[in-house]
Amino acid sequence: MAWLGGLFVAQCRPAYPGGVQPILHLSLPVRDLDEARRFYVDTLGCTAARARPGYQDVWFFGMQITLHDRPEEAALLPAGSVRHFGVTLARSDFDAMTAHLATRGARWVAPVSTDDEGEPTEQTKAKIADPSGNVIELKTYANVAAALETAPASPESAPGPEPAPAGVRGSP
Repeated sequence: MAWLGGLFVAQCRPAYPGGVQPILHLSLPVRDLDEARRFYVDTLGCTAARARPGYQDVWFFGMQITLHDRPEEAALLPAGSVRHFGVTLARSDFDAMTAHLATRGARWVAPVSTDDEGEPTEQTKAKIADPSGNVIELKTYANVAAALETAPASPESAPGPEPAPAGVRGSP
């Protein structure tokens, strides 16, 4: 982790048993490689990595993002598009990151908002766009297991056994 503007930013991959670390990878077209590098490194706090003519890697919370100098592919998304990538942060890191982005003149696609406030499924989120229009969502959950429905269901809410298909022994 590196300290950036009052928050910790993941720089490297965590240790992985077995020696081979899976790396989540995303390639993004950008209009201007230098502008994109400045945004991801200076604004978002990513760690710059491998750079070659035509592309630049950065580490975004443990994910390798390759920024490709492909202005012809970096079309702005239509309003309301769902295409984005993002990261879920602890609430304190989310608050620090959104405050930091506000001071850096980030282009907000969706301002900070909270869904299901006061409920176990509460989530607070915001979306920004990089200079080429690639959308990045930042979010935090009040209760990750409840929000992602990974918590075990209570006996009252668990569905009963499904009936066997017709023609199978024991079915009506």
